[in-house]
Amino acid sequence: MNNNRYCVVMCGGVGTRFWPFSRQGRPKQFLDFFGTGRSLLQMTVDRILPVVNPDNIILVTNREYYDIIREQLPEVKESNILLEPARRNTAPCVCWAAKHIYAMNPDAAIVTLPSDHIVLKEDAFRKAIEEGFEFVEQGNRLLTLGIKPSGPNTGYGYIQQGEMEKDFSEIFKVKAFVEKPNIEMAEMFVNSGEFFWNAGIFLWTAHSILEAFDKYAPEIAQTLSAPDGVYASSKEPQFIDQKFPNCVNISIDYAIMEKAHNVYVKTVEFGWSDLGTWKALFQSSPRNSDGNVTQNTKVITTDCEDSIFAAEGNKIIVAAGLKNYIVADTEKALLIYPLNEEQKIRNIVNDVKSRFGEEFI
Repeated sequence: MNNNRYCVVMCGGVGTRFWPFSRQGRPKQFLDFFGTGRSLLQMTVDRILPVVNPDNIILVTNREYYDIIREQLPEVKESNILLEPARRNTAPCVCWAAKHIYAMNPDAAIVTLPSDHIVLKEDAFRKAIEEGFEFVEQGNRLLTLGIKPSGPNTGYGYIQQGEMEKDFSEIFKVKAFVEKPNIEMAEMFVNSGEFFWNAGIFLWTAHSILEAFDKYAPEIAQTLSAPDGVYASSKEPQFIDQKFPNCVNISIDYAIMEKAHNVYVKTVEFGWSDLGTWKALFQSSPRNSDGNVTQNTKVITTDCEDSIFAAEGNKIIVAAGLKNYIVADTEKALLIYPLNEEQKIRNIVNDVKSRFGEEFI
C-alpha cells in the first residue's frame, strides 16, 4: 500500500434536509439508515480502507461531534481527528486538512470524501480512486469524480466534460461546472452525454491544492498560514481555534474548482447516491409491491403508494391514502410532507428553529 496516499473524510455537516431524523446533535452521517449496524460515516471509512493506510485517514468534523466520532471510530488515531471550532463550509476544511497533511508528508496525495454517500459497487469505487491517485500524482492536477447520471435530477450540480486526457481512461478536462438545474435543463444535460453529476469527491496532491489556495483563495490560505512547526504538532489546535473562525464561509467548488485551470473530471459509475435527502434515501432503498419504503419500523398501509415511512423507537405507523409522501416520526418531531417537495425541508427546519427553538432541531 502506498503510504504517500491519504484520505480526508469531511464529517461536520448538519444534514438539515434529513430532518427530523438528522438533528444538530446527531446528524445523518452518524446514523445507521439501513439497519446494517454501521453508520454512513463508518461505511465511508470501511470503503476506503483497502486503498489508504488506516493511519492516513483524517477526519474533519465540528468539535461538538468529537464524542460520537470516538464512539463510532475508536480505531482512528486521536491526532487524525481535526476539530473545527466553527462551521465554515468545505473550502476552509480542505485547506486546513491539506496543510496538516503537508506538514507530515510533503509528497502526500489526498482523496477528499463526504461522509454521507452510498456506494453500491465498492470494487469499482476503489478502482476509480486508485486510478485517480495515479493521475494526480503525475502532475499539478485537481481531479473530481463525475457520476454518470441515471436520469435527469434537479438535486445535483453537474460537470460538463471537455477534451479527453491522453493516456488516462475516462478522464477529461472540465469544461464547466453547472449549478442545480431545472428539470428541462437536467433532461438536456443527460441527453447530451457531456454532463455528469458532481459527487463532491476530489483528488489532488497536498502541494497542488495548497498552490491552488494560494492562487485562487488567498484569503483562506493567509488566514490559515502558520509558522513552521505549528501544523501536525501540539500547537495546531490552539492555532486553529484562533484562526479558523476568521475564514470565509465558502465551498471548495466556488473557492477553487470553478476558478482553476487545471481541473479534470474522471467519469465513473459505481452505484453512487448522495444520501442528502429523503428522496435520495427513497430511491436507494428496496420498495414493496406498492412502491413504498419502510425504514426500520412496522407499517400498516392502505392505498399508500411511492412513500417512505420511518420511525425511531418501537413504534408502528398506520397510514391510508398517502401517495408520494414522507412520514418520519422521532421523539421530538413528526414530519408528514410531500416527497416531491422535500427541498423545502431546509426552510422548514429554519422555521421550526425560529418559532420553537433549537430543542426540536
